[in-house]
Amino acid sequence: MNARGFFILFLMLAAAPAVYAQAAWDDLSDEQKSVLQPFADSWDELPEQRRDRLARGAERWANMSADEREAAGNRFRNWQSLPAERREQIRERYEIYRQLPPSEQARIRQNFRRWGELDEERRDALRDRWREMSPEQRERFRERLLEPRQRQRPR
Repeated sequence: MNARGFFILFLMLAAAPAVYAQAAWDDLSDEQKSVLQPFADSWDELPEQRRDRLARGAERWANMSADEREAAGNRFRNWQSLPAERREQIRERYEIYRQLPPSEQARIRQNFRRWGELDEERRDALRDRWREMSPEQRERFRERLLEPRQRQRPR
């Protein structure tokens, strides 16, 4: 496995929950060992949680198609190109998202899909409109977005 593949694997593992109980090197499959070879000499010295994440990620990586691996590589390169502050902001927002109720998460995913379906010209126009708003206008806009959901919630 080349360095790019290793870093892709590492990124995929960052948010993965631990599912292996104290993954010992000898307990890993041959495919996992192949992917995790750079860690072979220091495996026992790694924290348990990191070993578990790496083992789970190596299993996912081994089961990916070539297209999936290429897409993961592209995502990793995009992630690496972000400034450290932006990556931290994304991590913080992801933690907030994870704490939302499933219905809110579903609403956010639906809005994200709808945004992706807009043509580039429409997205640019909406971005420009948002940038031109004052902080007060943005706050009123957010409040209007929340109103329908607040009315639906039981009191």
